[in-house]
Amino acid sequence: MGIKVVEKEEIKVVGISWNGSYSQTDKIPSLFQLLEERIEEVPLQTKEPVLIAPFHSRESEFTYYVTTPVEEVEEIPDGMVGFSIPRKHYVCTTHKGSPEEVENTYRRLLAWMEEYGYEQDHQALSLEIYKEEHKQQNAAGNLHFEIYLPVKTYKS
Repeated sequence: MGIKVVEKEEIKVVGISWNGSYSQTDKIPSLFQLLEERIEEVPLQTKEPVLIAPFHSRESEFTYYVTTPVEEVEEIPDGMVGFSIPRKHYVCTTHKGSPEEVENTYRRLLAWMEEYGYEQDHQALSLEIYKEEHKQQNAAGNLHFEIYLPVKTYKS
């Protein structure tokens, strides 16, 4: 599992939001399907072949978004949200494997951050980026996506 630190420029997105407890995460795959069904409603989409899933995690619940990148957040279709994700440094890796293994990928990423002195910025959105080229295998349950955890400081 390759891990690196990158800086991502501001990203503007429009899509679907969901809030729930960790025991309700089985609802997340349907968000991707819902956005796929409504994606033509989103104006000013970039031509990037990705879906971006920003999320906030909290102690007992989290908010998960499934979005498409846009040039500008202007017209937001009914029932959707639109916002900008500010330029930020992230520690990132790629998850490849079953949905049951996702938690282990996050644990390894967090352990790496601890080992190398990076502190997660819990005020910022974490990102999962799903590329169009992996859509079929993701739908089949063999997940392949990038994980970006925002970092606040480097502990020297």
